[in-house]
Amino acid sequence: MTLDQDGLIQEWISVKYEETSAFTETYGFAGSQGMINLDGILLRPPTSSKTLLFFMHPSTAVHVLPMPRSLAKAGFHVLCGQNRYPRNDTALIFEKVLFDYGAYIRYAKEILGYEKVILYGWSGGGPLTTYYQAQAEKVSVFETPAGDPIDFKHANFIPGDAIIFQAGSISRARILLDSIDPSVRDEFNPDDRIGHLDLYSPETLKLRPFSQPYITEYREAQLARMRRITTRVKDRLQTLRKRGGAEMESCLLTHRTMADPRWVDLSIDPNDRRENLCVSGVPETVNSGPVGFGRFSTLRSWLSQWSIDDSKADAIISTRQISVPFLAIENSADEAAPVSHMKNVFDACNSASKAYFTINGANHYFRQQPELLNETTLTVTDWLARMDIFPYQ
Repeated sequence: MTLDQDGLIQEWISVKYEETSAFTETYGFAGSQGMINLDGILLRPPTSSKTLLFFMHPSTAVHVLPMPRSLAKAGFHVLCGQNRYPRNDTALIFEKVLFDYGAYIRYAKEILGYEKVILYGWSGGGPLTTYYQAQAEKVSVFETPAGDPIDFKHANFIPGDAIIFQAGSISRARILLDSIDPSVRDEFNPDDRIGHLDLYSPETLKLRPFSQPYITEYREAQLARMRRITTRVKDRLQTLRKRGGAEMESCLLTHRTMADPRWVDLSIDPNDRRENLCVSGVPETVNSGPVGFGRFSTLRSWLSQWSIDDSKADAIISTRQISVPFLAIENSADEAAPVSHMKNVFDACNSASKAYFTINGANHYFRQQPELLNETTLTVTDWLARMDIFPYQ
């Protein structure tokens, strides 16, 4: 336990539980030896509280994000939990992450003694959070998209008391569908391209703003490529299963996955974002670089995270199943989460108590925007107060 420069107490939280698996898909100690070992950080002021805000993201260390610290400085206790795949989503299976998520919520309520836990889904944590809440309220998933059995029923997930969904997407699969480069003709030779679908070629860029027929063709080609990859993944899994033995997984490399036309044509899904900028930098550079969406994956992870027809971590589906109060916060200059994703998720939510706020001018990470970060913190604080939830309760 340490006291930082803002007067916040930082406390390492260690959560562990037993789990058996047919094979180990995580590197090192975190998910091996029949035990899942998780690390989290509790940020809090030196005052007591019965309310906790919980953050988890599929692949990012959330304690370094701006909102957790800002909320802690405002008086809230904030727990930032890492799952079993810290900063590496290569083998991530959402259904397994839900067990990690549930272990933190149980620890927060039964060990730390918090009476109310608010689930905060930031960015990619949005569809993760709503997936967890939907299964905590009523189990409807009994196997992973790869067909491996998963037992949510006996996990006895504890539902959150409210959900905050900020700068989020419908799903990782939908983000990849929007972003995958449809010009790739040969998955094993990314330079074999369909010329008129090469978004960043000078000839294509001259077509801006893109016509609706071009966008339709582009989106259809993206979907076709996604499905070709998924077919290859399923075929490979079937081959391994038929073969039997100890070989149970394979690796998958997917080239060119940052070619959403909205990054170069601001008339598509308009908001206040800057042109030719995505959350990872210049989109053309990211498209061919090593850190794009879904670049490296296992077969099972592709189906659970990235396959548009198979992934179950879909916030539209999940929010139809939740009943707790729901707050959606749109960052109007978001260069990661499309505004249509935010609005479609909000419209799908069946909670009787839901609200939508827009932080005008805010980019995804509030980069050089401390005043907008403060505005968002006040928005969250005011909304929770209307739900009779206060920092010092």
